[in-house]
Amino acid sequence: MTALNTQHYESQHSCSHTNALGTSKFRLKKLTDALLVSTVLAGLSLTAQAADKTVGSATTAQSTESVEAANAQAAISASESSNGIIALVNDTPILKSELAAAIAAAQTRIKASGQPAPSPQRLQNEVLNSLILRELQLDMVQRAGIRPSPDAVNESLARLAQAQGLKSLTELQQALDARQPGRYAAVRAQVIEEESLKALQQSQVASRVRITEQDVDAFLASPEAQKLQSTEYRTIHIRIPFSDDYNRITESEKNAAMQIAQQTQELLKTSNDAQAILNQLTTGIAKNYVAPVQGGDMGYHPAAGLPTDIAKQITPLEVGQVTAPQITPEGIDVVKLVDKRNNDNMIIPQWKVRHILVKTDERNSDALVEQRVNDLYEQLRRDADFASLAATYSDDPGSAGRGGDLDWVTEGQMVPEFEEMMKRTPEGDFSTPFKSQFGWHILKVEGVREKDVSDTIKRNLAREALFQRLAPQAQEDWLQELRANAYVKIIN
Repeated sequence: MTALNTQHYESQHSCSHTNALGTSKFRLKKLTDALLVSTVLAGLSLTAQAADKTVGSATTAQSTESVEAANAQAAISASESSNGIIALVNDTPILKSELAAAIAAAQTRIKASGQPAPSPQRLQNEVLNSLILRELQLDMVQRAGIRPSPDAVNESLARLAQAQGLKSLTELQQALDARQPGRYAAVRAQVIEEESLKALQQSQVASRVRITEQDVDAFLASPEAQKLQSTEYRTIHIRIPFSDDYNRITESEKNAAMQIAQQTQELLKTSNDAQAILNQLTTGIAKNYVAPVQGGDMGYHPAAGLPTDIAKQITPLEVGQVTAPQITPEGIDVVKLVDKRNNDNMIIPQWKVRHILVKTDERNSDALVEQRVNDLYEQLRRDADFASLAATYSDDPGSAGRGGDLDWVTEGQMVPEFEEMMKRTPEGDFSTPFKSQFGWHILKVEGVREKDVSDTIKRNLAREALFQRLAPQAQEDWLQELRANAYVKIIN
């Protein structure tokens, strides 16, 4: 499990409005995050490795490649140069050094997972095939001119920053470039590449999977529908990561990690404020630890939507209970069950919300953005029209065209700062300016209601189950077609 295995969690940490009852976009995102070998949301360590490779000197790169090639020499003979070409994919070569590095990384992941390793030849074949398919997809991305939205890139980087205990992209850039000049630019380029691949896969899979209302009705009438979990669990999940595989770190690091995990357990017993706990750990016992503590409030998820090992830990818990520290290959996990709810008869509060977002980024400092949002707030106090200001000045492209309208918002759907302000803003009024990881906001609550969403949730769970059943085959068919229509030559 990597970086809290947040593929199933991450939708809860987006500032943009998402249908909490399950949309096709959400299902696609979950699928592509699971299928794509992404270094972005797996935590900073893998992304930083890619950055090191990109921005390191030629001498350092050659040294790294030679070490990785040595680790993979069971599949690639030592007599072969690490600078040769192992395959041609259309017009793009794949170097033996790239293959050696990928094999070494795969060996590390397999060992950490505790799974049996395939034979060296089979591992080489599978890794080489993955590299070929990735090159074909990158070529398709380039030819189609696919570029992820700046929002998607910034949100991925913001999650990366949050996992490291940083509050903004500016802090992330400063932290990365302090370790090595140019590292942030390399990480951002890696994020753009990964988001482009996700967009490509989403469009390709979506065009091949068709789920009708009749399909949903048939599924709900089947015995398989009984497997749908009616209970949703809200968890706080905090990980104390290791600097390397558990079997290779020092006893000192193991003891330090366990001490932090034990304090995390005690803090979770008395608080549901995940960010405050992370801040307390970062500035206290974990201040000088080898890696930043990760995690946060993961929102509501059915047990089937949680990583298997996490689901096994939380389903026996009573609300408010905390697991004992659990050692994994990547770190020590501590999980708290904050709440659970039954979907068979679910009546939930919803808020009709508009918002104005002014983003903080490389071009706009936090002080400048705060001044701009305060100017907008003063205009609202002088009876300016909220929708007009949002349409003119909001940096959220998803809602600005609708005058900042986010429609009806449900608990757990927005980032914690937004939800907290939304709940304490009276109906018909607008908030004071407040800050989140995405920038500065002002929101307006136009209505509050309670809505029975039981049937909608059941139908969307059915759609998701059908999609998860059909999408992998659609993905496999597409990749086979992609390779069959390409020029691929393996060079022995």
